[in-house]
Amino acid sequence: MNFFQAVVLGLVQGLTEFLPISSSAHQLIVSRLFFDNDGGGAAFTAVTQLGTETAVLVYFWRDIVRIVKAWALSLVGKVPRSDPDARMGWWVIIGTIPIGVLGVVLKDAIHGPVRNLWVTATMLLVFALIIAVADSTASQRKTLNDLNAADGVKFGLFQACALIPGVSRSGGTIAGGLFMGYRREDAARYSFLLAVPAVLASGFFELLDIAGKPNPDGWTPIVIATVLAGIVGYAVIAWLMRYISTHDFKPFVFYRIALAVILFALLGFGVIDSAPPTA
Repeated sequence: MNFFQAVVLGLVQGLTEFLPISSSAHQLIVSRLFFDNDGGGAAFTAVTQLGTETAVLVYFWRDIVRIVKAWALSLVGKVPRSDPDARMGWWVIIGTIPIGVLGVVLKDAIHGPVRNLWVTATMLLVFALIIAVADSTASQRKTLNDLNAADGVKFGLFQACALIPGVSRSGGTIAGGLFMGYRREDAARYSFLLAVPAVLASGFFELLDIAGKPNPDGWTPIVIATVLAGIVGYAVIAWLMRYISTHDFKPFVFYRIALAVILFALLGFGVIDSAPPTA
């Protein structure tokens, strides 16, 4: 990976990670279409997500510090376990379990077969329809104060769908929240908080794995992409939280459908390969 590719993929990661359009799909499409490779693979995507999750930590740092503090104090009885922030700490832990378990069990598939662009195009289209239905039928009557263990697990299962490129972590999680009756803003906020432990764990795990292998290109491209992803990702979070307070997800649905159709056409006419070139 050269400097230019690192810059491009870092920008792509930052622009798409928090929008319900699938950052992994865009990483794959851009890498296959313009660079004729896999963009560093699932490991590179996981590591650059450390940048975007740093943006989450910075944007929501007051919430995160308050939640972690209340949760820790509740363990020793200094804060009631019924405290909303202490409960949120437990709901984040519970909601992280599905993607943690499935990420380990399905690791080989995640790094291989599901990175086929036919799968990506299909998931872009299928989840566009799912998001559209969720957004149009949502009652939006529930807030995060109504969150419980059962809903936390359901949120987690929707988040786990994002292990497949084309689904979108935020799109899947927010759609799940809308189906359960949560407001857009609350579903989005919880989806960002829920992603923190899962993405950080995945990113650091892949980082350690990469560190143990020969890296002829050096660390510079990885660092460049990760830093850019974090800076751009912060701006996207700030914009999205304002946007969804007054708008629905129709533009993202239309974009996903259009991208899926274009990708199907590119694959069908042989302009782009469905799988990365083999060494």
